[in-house]
Amino acid sequence: MAKIQSEIAYKAAMERIEELLPLVDDDTPLTDKNLIELDLLSGLVEEYEDEHYPIKVPSLVDVIKLRMYEMGINQAKLSELLGVSTSRVSDYLTGRSEPTLKVAREMSRKLNIDAHIVLGV
Repeated sequence: MAKIQSEIAYKAAMERIEELLPLVDDDTPLTDKNLIELDLLSGLVEEYEDEHYPIKVPSLVDVIKLRMYEMGINQAKLSELLGVSTSRVSDYLTGRSEPTLKVAREMSRKLNIDAHIVLGV
């Protein structure tokens, strides 16, 4: 099958996808030409994006900072939540140290962070 070779072709495919989206819905028959075209273009765009715009796994530090922001807590509140000192939290946030397994488990549970991210898997 063909492959998107340039940014110009990628942008054209994205524009066409935007045109096709309003023309199909969950009830559109699988034989509908708009649905078929949308499916094909979506696959090509996905391949191009995977190659040219890969999404990297976020670092634990980035995820902790995001959760702190979302929860409206500061380092002192995080230290209380995890049962560690504020200096230890500072070490985690600067990357000077990594959490112990016990603290990692607490992070996963109390901050709702995927265990894979906490453990660096």
